Amino acid sequence: MRVTVISPEAAVFDGEAEALRAPAFDGEIGILPNHAPLMTTLGTGTLTITTGTGDRTFHVQGGFLQVVKNSVRILAETVRGAST
Repeated sequence: MRVTVISPEAAVFDGEAEALRAPAFDGEIGILPNHAPLMTTLGTGTLTITTGTGDRTFHVQGGFLQVVKNSVRILAETVRGAST
């Protein structure tokens, strides 16, 4: 699935992923390829994107997560601390 993470400053991640875990406003949410359409607000916590080469993690705070047609878009108010 295609994952795009955007902050007010820049596009932080744009690539293919095998799985994703994100902090929704009411708890952690997991997304796998071909997930049903979904839209939720983000809380504060760790966003983990699993790619073919390992995990990428970011600290996110606030924003929105949208899943449509095997594509995940994350618009976060704050994104920090990317690691691999």
